Amino acid sequence: MDEFEIIAEIFAPLAVAPGAFGLKDDAAAIAARPGFDLIVTIDQIAEGTDFFAFDPAGAIAQKALRVNLSDLAAKGAEPAYYLLSLSLPVSVTLDWLTAFAAGLAEDQKTYGISLLGGDTSRAEGPLAITITAFGFVPEGRMVKRSGARAGDAVYVTGTIGDSGGGLAIFKREKHALTETQRDHLTGRYQLPEPPVVFGAALRELASASVDVSDGLIADLGHIAAGSGVGIQLFGEKIPRTDALRALWGEGMDAIGRAVTAGDDYQIAFTANPAMDSKIQFASRNTGVSVTCIGTVTTGQDVELLLHGESYNVSKPGYRHF
Repeated sequence: MDEFEIIAEIFAPLAVAPGAFGLKDDAAAIAARPGFDLIVTIDQIAEGTDFFAFDPAGAIAQKALRVNLSDLAAKGAEPAYYLLSLSLPVSVTLDWLTAFAAGLAEDQKTYGISLLGGDTSRAEGPLAITITAFGFVPEGRMVKRSGARAGDAVYVTGTIGDSGGGLAIFKREKHALTETQRDHLTGRYQLPEPPVVFGAALRELASASVDVSDGLIADLGHIAAGSGVGIQLFGEKIPRTDALRALWGEGMDAIGRAVTAGDDYQIAFTANPAMDSKIQFASRNTGVSVTCIGTVTTGQDVELLLHGESYNVSKPGYRHF
Protein backbone atom coordinates (compact mmCIF):
# COMPACT_ATOMS: atom_id res chain seq x y z
CA MET A 1 0.00 0.00 0.00
CA ASP A 2 1.20 3.51 -0.72
CA GLU A 3 0.91 6.44 1.69
CA PHE A 4 -2.57 7.47 0.57
CA GLU A 5 -3.92 3.93 0.71
CA ILE A 6 -2.54 3.54 4.24
CA ILE A 7 -4.28 6.74 5.28
CA ALA A 8 -7.58 5.82 3.64
CA GLU A 9 -7.68 2.17 4.73
CA ILE A 10 -5.93 2.17 8.12
CA PHE A 11 -6.23 5.60 9.71
CA ALA A 12 -9.27 7.37 8.22
CA PRO A 13 -11.66 5.21 10.29
CA LEU A 14 -10.06 6.73 13.42
CA ALA A 15 -10.84 10.29 12.30
CA VAL A 16 -14.36 10.49 13.69
CA ALA A 17 -14.28 14.17 14.68
CA PRO A 18 -16.18 16.46 12.25
CA GLY A 19 -13.15 18.72 11.85
CA ALA A 20 -10.97 15.84 10.63
CA PHE A 21 -12.87 15.63 7.30
CA GLY A 22 -12.13 11.91 7.08
CA LEU A 23 -8.43 12.77 6.56
CA LYS A 24 -9.28 13.90 3.03
CA ASP A 25 -7.98 17.46 3.40
CA ASP A 26 -4.60 19.06 4.08
CA ALA A 27 -5.63 20.37 7.50
CA ALA A 28 -8.17 19.91 10.26
CA ALA A 29 -10.46 22.40 11.97
CA ILE A 30 -10.91 22.56 15.74
CA ALA A 31 -14.14 24.21 16.81
CA ALA A 32 -13.74 26.87 19.47
CA ARG A 33 -15.23 26.16 22.90
CA PRO A 34 -16.27 29.44 24.52
CA GLY A 35 -14.97 29.66 28.07
CA PHE A 36 -12.21 27.07 27.51
CA ASP A 37 -8.49 27.17 26.72
CA LEU A 38 -7.04 24.73 24.19
CA ILE A 39 -4.09 22.83 25.73
CA VAL A 40 -1.49 21.34 23.38
CA THR A 41 1.29 18.83 24.08
CA ILE A 42 3.61 16.70 21.95
CA ASP A 43 5.72 13.61 22.63
CA GLN A 44 7.72 11.19 20.52
CA ILE A 45 8.56 7.57 21.29
CA ALA A 46 11.18 5.63 19.35
CA GLU A 47 12.08 1.97 18.93
CA GLY A 48 15.02 0.96 21.10
CA THR A 49 14.54 3.89 23.46
CA ASP A 50 10.90 3.81 24.55
CA PHE A 51 9.75 0.41 23.31
CA PHE A 52 11.11 -2.79 21.82
CA ALA A 53 10.55 -4.08 18.29
CA PHE A 54 8.92 -7.20 19.75
CA ASP A 55 6.27 -5.24 21.68
CA PRO A 56 2.71 -5.72 20.37
CA ALA A 57 1.83 -3.12 17.75
CA GLY A 58 -1.37 -2.14 19.54
CA ALA A 59 0.48 -1.58 22.82
CA ILE A 60 3.08 0.59 21.06
CA ALA A 61 0.27 2.73 19.63
CA GLN A 62 -1.39 3.04 23.01
CA LYS A 63 1.85 3.96 24.75
CA ALA A 64 2.47 6.69 22.16
CA LEU A 65 -0.97 8.12 22.82
CA ARG A 66 -1.00 7.69 26.60
CA VAL A 67 2.29 9.49 27.25
CA ASN A 68 0.57 12.54 25.77
CA LEU A 69 -2.64 11.99 27.72
CA SER A 70 -0.51 11.98 30.86
CA ASP A 71 0.66 15.50 30.04
CA LEU A 72 -2.90 16.71 29.44
CA ALA A 73 -4.11 15.16 32.70
CA ALA A 74 -1.34 16.88 34.66
CA LYS A 75 -2.55 20.21 33.32
CA GLY A 76 -6.15 19.52 34.32
CA ALA A 77 -7.21 19.18 30.68
CA GLU A 78 -9.72 16.75 29.21
CA PRO A 79 -8.45 15.06 26.00
CA ALA A 80 -10.18 15.83 22.70
CA TYR A 81 -8.00 15.32 19.60
CA TYR A 82 -4.58 14.20 18.42
CA LEU A 83 -2.28 14.31 15.41
CA LEU A 84 -0.15 11.29 14.48
CA SER A 85 3.18 11.29 12.67
CA LEU A 86 4.83 7.99 11.72
CA SER A 87 8.34 7.32 10.44
CA LEU A 88 7.99 3.76 9.19
CA PRO A 89 10.92 1.42 8.48
CA VAL A 90 10.66 -0.99 5.56
CA SER A 91 10.05 -3.89 7.96
CA VAL A 92 6.57 -2.61 8.90
CA THR A 93 3.81 -4.79 7.43
CA LEU A 94 0.14 -4.22 6.71
CA ASP A 95 -0.80 -6.57 9.55
CA TRP A 96 1.36 -4.54 11.93
CA LEU A 97 -0.30 -1.28 10.85
CA THR A 98 -3.74 -2.81 11.25
CA ALA A 99 -2.95 -3.93 14.80
CA PHE A 100 -1.42 -0.51 15.53
CA ALA A 101 -4.61 1.25 14.42
CA ALA A 102 -6.72 -1.19 16.45
CA GLY A 103 -4.80 -0.17 19.58
CA LEU A 104 -5.51 3.48 18.87
CA ALA A 105 -9.19 2.74 18.23
CA GLU A 106 -9.48 1.02 21.60
CA ASP A 107 -7.93 3.97 23.45
CA GLN A 108 -10.04 6.48 21.52
CA LYS A 109 -13.12 4.82 23.01
CA THR A 110 -11.56 4.65 26.47
CA TYR A 111 -10.40 8.27 26.63
CA GLY A 112 -12.90 10.03 24.36
CA ILE A 113 -10.33 11.31 21.89
CA SER A 114 -10.26 11.39 18.07
CA LEU A 115 -7.59 11.45 15.38
CA LEU A 116 -7.46 14.74 13.45
CA GLY A 117 -4.69 14.04 10.96
CA GLY A 118 -0.96 13.57 10.69
CA ASP A 119 1.79 12.39 8.39
CA THR A 120 3.47 9.16 7.33
CA SER A 121 6.93 8.77 5.86
CA ARG A 122 9.47 6.05 5.12
CA ALA A 123 12.43 5.95 7.52
CA GLU A 124 15.89 4.50 7.08
CA GLY A 125 16.27 4.18 10.85
CA PRO A 126 14.06 2.67 13.57
CA LEU A 127 10.34 3.24 13.96
CA ALA A 128 9.45 6.60 15.51
CA ILE A 129 5.99 7.80 16.51
CA THR A 130 5.10 11.40 17.31
CA ILE A 131 1.73 12.43 18.68
CA THR A 132 0.45 15.93 19.30
CA ALA A 133 -2.53 15.89 21.65
CA PHE A 134 -5.14 18.58 22.28
CA GLY A 135 -7.36 19.00 25.30
CA PHE A 136 -9.62 21.62 26.82
CA VAL A 137 -9.60 23.21 30.26
CA PRO A 138 -11.84 25.97 31.62
CA GLU A 139 -10.34 29.33 30.73
CA GLY A 140 -7.39 30.27 32.92
CA ARG A 141 -7.56 27.03 34.93
CA MET A 142 -4.61 25.08 33.49
CA VAL A 143 -2.48 23.74 36.35
CA LYS A 144 1.06 25.04 35.83
CA ARG A 145 4.42 24.06 37.26
CA SER A 146 4.85 27.46 38.84
CA GLY A 147 2.19 27.60 41.57
CA ALA A 148 3.79 25.67 44.47
CA ARG A 149 4.27 27.54 47.74
CA ALA A 150 6.28 26.75 50.88
CA GLY A 151 4.12 24.70 53.22
CA ASP A 152 2.23 22.92 50.43
CA ALA A 153 2.03 19.14 50.59
CA VAL A 154 3.40 17.00 47.74
CA TYR A 155 1.31 14.19 46.28
CA VAL A 156 1.65 11.54 43.59
CA THR A 157 -0.96 9.37 41.90
CA GLY A 158 -0.61 5.62 41.46
CA THR A 159 2.70 3.92 42.15
CA ILE A 160 6.26 4.75 41.18
CA GLY A 161 9.03 2.64 39.64
CA ASP A 162 7.10 -0.27 38.09
CA SER A 163 7.97 0.68 34.53
CA GLY A 164 11.65 0.98 35.44
CA GLY A 165 11.44 -2.47 36.99
CA GLY A 166 9.85 -3.83 33.84
CA LEU A 167 12.60 -2.35 31.70
CA ALA A 168 15.22 -3.88 33.99
CA ILE A 169 13.61 -7.29 33.46
CA PHE A 170 13.63 -6.83 29.69
CA LYS A 171 17.33 -5.98 30.00
CA ARG A 172 17.79 -9.35 31.76
CA GLU A 173 18.34 -8.15 35.32
CA LYS A 174 18.36 -11.25 37.53
CA HIS A 175 15.29 -11.80 39.69
CA ALA A 176 13.25 -14.40 41.56
CA LEU A 177 9.81 -12.99 40.79
CA THR A 178 6.67 -15.00 40.28
CA GLU A 179 5.21 -15.00 36.77
CA THR A 180 2.45 -12.65 37.95
CA GLN A 181 4.94 -10.19 39.44
CA ARG A 182 7.11 -10.25 36.34
CA ASP A 183 4.15 -9.73 34.00
CA HIS A 184 2.88 -6.83 36.11
CA LEU A 185 6.18 -4.96 35.87
CA THR A 186 6.83 -5.63 32.18
CA GLY A 187 3.22 -4.72 31.44
CA ARG A 188 3.64 -1.36 33.14
CA TYR A 189 6.66 -0.65 30.92
CA GLN A 190 4.87 -1.62 27.74
CA LEU A 191 1.56 0.04 28.53
CA PRO A 192 1.38 2.98 30.96
CA GLU A 193 -1.86 3.80 32.74
CA PRO A 194 -2.02 7.59 33.09
CA PRO A 195 -4.68 8.80 35.56
CA VAL A 196 -6.60 10.77 32.93
CA VAL A 197 -9.85 10.67 34.91
CA PHE A 198 -8.14 12.50 37.78
CA GLY A 199 -7.16 15.46 35.59
CA ALA A 200 -10.46 17.31 35.85
CA ALA A 201 -10.38 17.07 39.66
CA LEU A 202 -6.76 18.22 39.74
CA ARG A 203 -7.51 21.76 38.59
CA GLU A 204 -9.74 22.25 41.65
CA LEU A 205 -7.10 20.95 44.05
CA ALA A 206 -3.50 21.51 42.97
CA SER A 207 -1.25 24.55 43.21
CA ALA A 208 1.26 23.04 40.74
CA SER A 209 1.47 19.82 38.76
CA VAL A 210 3.66 17.80 36.40
CA ASP A 211 3.44 14.38 34.81
CA VAL A 212 6.10 11.88 35.91
CA SER A 213 7.87 10.80 32.74
CA ASP A 214 11.61 11.25 33.27
CA GLY A 215 11.60 10.28 36.97
CA LEU A 216 9.81 11.52 40.09
CA ILE A 217 12.76 13.57 41.38
CA ALA A 218 13.60 15.00 37.96
CA ASP A 219 10.03 16.04 37.23
CA LEU A 220 9.38 17.46 40.70
CA GLY A 221 12.55 19.44 40.04
CA HIS A 222 10.62 21.24 37.29
CA ILE A 223 8.03 22.32 39.85
CA ALA A 224 10.77 23.41 42.26
CA ALA A 225 12.52 25.46 39.57
CA GLY A 226 9.32 26.92 38.13
CA SER A 227 7.94 27.87 41.53
CA GLY A 228 11.22 28.99 43.14
CA VAL A 229 10.87 26.53 46.02
CA GLY A 230 12.47 23.40 47.44
CA ILE A 231 10.84 20.00 47.85
CA GLN A 232 11.49 17.34 50.46
CA LEU A 233 10.40 13.79 49.62
CA PHE A 234 9.92 11.18 52.32
CA GLY A 235 11.31 7.97 50.84
CA GLU A 236 9.34 5.67 53.13
CA LYS A 237 6.09 7.17 51.77
CA ILE A 238 6.84 6.66 48.06
CA PRO A 239 4.10 4.27 46.82
CA ARG A 240 5.64 1.10 45.36
CA THR A 241 3.95 -2.16 44.42
CA ASP A 242 4.74 -5.50 46.04
CA ALA A 243 6.12 -6.66 42.68
CA LEU A 244 8.66 -3.84 42.58
CA ARG A 245 9.62 -4.41 46.22
CA ALA A 246 10.20 -8.08 45.38
CA LEU A 247 12.46 -7.07 42.49
CA TRP A 248 14.51 -4.27 44.04
CA GLY A 249 14.02 -4.69 47.78
CA GLU A 250 13.20 -2.28 50.60
CA GLY A 251 16.38 -0.27 51.17
CA MET A 252 17.14 3.32 50.26
CA ASP A 253 18.96 2.27 47.11
CA ALA A 254 15.78 0.53 45.95
CA ILE A 255 13.73 3.65 46.64
CA GLY A 256 16.36 5.73 44.86
CA ARG A 257 16.02 3.55 41.76
CA ALA A 258 12.24 3.85 41.82
CA VAL A 259 12.16 7.67 42.03
CA THR A 260 14.68 8.14 39.22
CA ALA A 261 13.71 5.39 36.75
CA GLY A 262 11.04 7.32 34.87
CA ASP A 263 8.33 6.18 32.43
CA ASP A 264 5.74 6.16 35.24
CA TYR A 265 3.25 8.53 33.57
CA GLN A 266 1.61 9.38 36.87
CA ILE A 267 0.91 12.88 38.19
CA ALA A 268 2.98 14.61 40.87
CA PHE A 269 1.37 17.72 42.31
CA THR A 270 1.44 20.14 45.20
CA ALA A 271 -1.52 21.44 47.18
CA ASN A 272 -2.37 23.37 50.30
CA PRO A 273 -2.63 20.85 53.18
CA ALA A 274 -6.15 22.16 53.84
CA MET A 275 -7.15 20.49 50.56
CA ASP A 276 -6.26 17.00 51.78
CA SER A 277 -9.80 15.84 52.54
CA LYS A 278 -10.96 16.99 49.09
CA ILE A 279 -7.97 15.25 47.47
CA GLN A 280 -8.84 12.00 49.22
CA PHE A 281 -12.49 12.40 48.16
CA ALA A 282 -11.41 12.91 44.55
CA SER A 283 -9.18 9.85 44.86
CA ARG A 284 -12.09 7.70 45.99
CA ASN A 285 -14.47 9.24 43.47
CA THR A 286 -12.17 8.59 40.49
CA GLY A 287 -10.65 5.32 41.66
CA VAL A 288 -7.15 6.82 41.36
CA SER A 289 -4.89 6.26 44.37
CA VAL A 290 -3.16 9.40 45.69
CA THR A 291 -0.36 9.46 48.27
CA CYS A 292 1.14 12.36 50.20
CA ILE A 293 4.90 11.95 49.79
CA GLY A 294 6.52 15.19 50.89
CA THR A 295 6.41 18.90 51.53
CA VAL A 296 7.34 22.13 49.79
CA THR A 297 10.04 24.19 51.52
CA THR A 298 11.67 27.60 51.18
CA GLY A 299 14.87 25.99 49.88
CA GLN A 300 15.68 24.88 46.36
CA ASP A 301 15.93 21.60 44.43
CA VAL A 302 14.47 18.25 45.49
CA GLU A 303 15.80 16.40 48.52
CA LEU A 304 15.11 12.72 49.17
CA LEU A 305 14.92 11.73 52.83
CA LEU A 306 14.59 8.36 54.56
CA HIS A 307 13.66 8.58 58.25
CA GLY A 308 15.10 12.09 58.30
CA GLU A 309 18.40 11.22 56.63
CA SER A 310 19.24 12.76 53.27
CA TYR A 311 19.98 10.42 50.36
CA ASN A 312 21.95 11.62 47.36
CA VAL A 313 20.85 10.16 44.02
CA SER A 314 23.49 9.90 41.30
CA LYS A 315 21.15 11.47 38.73
CA PRO A 316 17.56 12.68 39.22
CA GLY A 317 16.06 10.85 36.23
CA TYR A 318 16.30 9.86 32.59
CA ARG A 319 18.28 12.17 30.32
CA HIS A 320 17.48 12.29 26.63
CA PHE A 321 20.90 13.67 25.69
